[in-house]
Amino acid sequence: MTQIRHDIRNVAIIAHVDHGKTTLVDALLKQSHTFRDNQEVGTLIMDSNDLEREKGITILAKNTSVRHGDVTINIIDTPGHADFGGEVERVLNMADGCLLLVDAAEGPMAQTRFVLRKAFEVGLRTIIVINKVDRANADPAQTLARVHDLFLELAEDADQLVAPVIYSIAKQGRAGTQPDQLGDDLEPLFQSIIEHVPAPVVEEGGFQMLVANRAYDDYTGTMAIGRISRGAIAAGDTVAVLASKGDPQRLKVVQVLVYRGLDRVAVPKATAGDIVLLTGLEGVAIGDTLADPEAPDALPRIEIEEPTVRMTFGVNTSPFAGREGKFSTTRQIRARLYRELDTNLGLHVADTDQAERYLVSGRGELHLAVLIETMRREGYEFEVSRPEAIIKVISGQRMEPVEHLTVDVREDYVGAVTEALGKRRGEMIEINYDRKGGVRLEYLIPTRGLIGFRNTFLTLTAGTGLMGSIGIGYRPWVGEFREQRNGALTASSAGKSLAFGLAAAQERGTTFIEPGEEVYEGMVVGIQKRPGDIRVNVCREKKQSNIRSSTSDISVRLTPASKLSLEQSLDFLADDELLEVTPKHLRLRKRHLTEVDQSRARRLAEAARG
Repeated sequence: MTQIRHDIRNVAIIAHVDHGKTTLVDALLKQSHTFRDNQEVGTLIMDSNDLEREKGITILAKNTSVRHGDVTINIIDTPGHADFGGEVERVLNMADGCLLLVDAAEGPMAQTRFVLRKAFEVGLRTIIVINKVDRANADPAQTLARVHDLFLELAEDADQLVAPVIYSIAKQGRAGTQPDQLGDDLEPLFQSIIEHVPAPVVEEGGFQMLVANRAYDDYTGTMAIGRISRGAIAAGDTVAVLASKGDPQRLKVVQVLVYRGLDRVAVPKATAGDIVLLTGLEGVAIGDTLADPEAPDALPRIEIEEPTVRMTFGVNTSPFAGREGKFSTTRQIRARLYRELDTNLGLHVADTDQAERYLVSGRGELHLAVLIETMRREGYEFEVSRPEAIIKVISGQRMEPVEHLTVDVREDYVGAVTEALGKRRGEMIEINYDRKGGVRLEYLIPTRGLIGFRNTFLTLTAGTGLMGSIGIGYRPWVGEFREQRNGALTASSAGKSLAFGLAAAQERGTTFIEPGEEVYEGMVVGIQKRPGDIRVNVCREKKQSNIRSSTSDISVRLTPASKLSLEQSLDFLADDELLEVTPKHLRLRKRHLTEVDQSRARRLAEAARG
């Protein structure tokens, strides 16, 4: 016999990046009186991670809850970027319904398709929320028509096509059932959640829960997070941990916590339908089932799509190794990478035939870049190679990952963008013009073609273009292609860079460093105007004489250095280059630093090919 819990709704918020998920959660929290009236909480409340606030995107899936009347609404905030799709896949099983947020101006983008497909696969009931209806170029009617087209394409049964529509301006905390008749608050959205998101069904039987996430607290230790699918759990109960391998392990639950706003509150007991945090379960992994020891029934493990991009992480081998990082040994880097696998399900780590190098695979460049940035902020020092697409041989045929790319540009830039994508083997499948001079291009393109394209795209569109992509599987290899990058300016000697030496280097191209920075032989200090690497002496100074003095360097006029971000540095890398990552610096360098080592490596490569 089953029962229905009418006092709970479990809802996930899903959308493409920057369509307003986190802003909407802010408004829901504030309007449910989660905070004191005089409490200063700011914005992006759920994006507590420094990196999330800096980049303006959600990276980790998070939970919160609000009260509306007698109903507790558990909210799961998910990332909107395709590279963090693993976060979406592992938490959707905790929800019964979802809010599909779509920007009224941009309409459905690549990640909208991905998250909606995943929501349909787990059987979630959907509420369409068309956000930002106050934007100057908003077209709610056209956006809704495109969302309905997406529903017809992706829905797995007729019931999923029935979805109420709410219009909103999340930043102002307003919503309504008509785009031109918004209320003063989000009450229409609250009502829609309570009416249309199914209440949890309580099945009779012993306790059962799938671990969808983990958290750590200095006082309570590891916490297993998930939704109870059957039975009940109380502090002091013993549960069986059903891992992917080995016999069930018995552990005692120390505390049962639930979300109340942004806080975790201890409760004596929780039952089916509740999203809980259980403490005392050291060693429990995401995907494990927690069950009644007398009826240890395992739930299906969380399925995560395979990585498509990989790169090597290794011990820093530059002349400056060990100067700036707290953790720089092989053992420390290896332990940190394998520890990341506990929570980052979309990541794969493998040892290589070189003891100090590890092959790390992820869902995209940004997925790996966030890991690199997180590690350097924790004090790690290491070096990484250029990202590359993962190529497979399936049934004797060479296959490569392919992505569905959506690009929004102004009409003036269409020619330049289509030319650039054509060179990268992009295949245009659709083009749509709107009445306001905007164009949407849709492409099928190999993942290889997108590596390093984002910065090129921003340059081509003067920073006004929007792009998003989602992996659609493996297709036959389309042949060799490679964007020809101009040659690098590499330092010919070690020392401190001087204005006189940099001025000479700037006659050859663009420099990446300022005067006074320490360099070593083989370090990349700039990019020249044509193909082929050039060695330059940036430490060169003017010779002193009766006429010239060392202070004459001051009169040298330099163009400001072009400082590359982490993502730009990864895009810049060639196959024979590495990126040295430390808590203080990002340094581009040649894999082989001296001319002798470089020529020896070239000869060995030619001999291997011949």
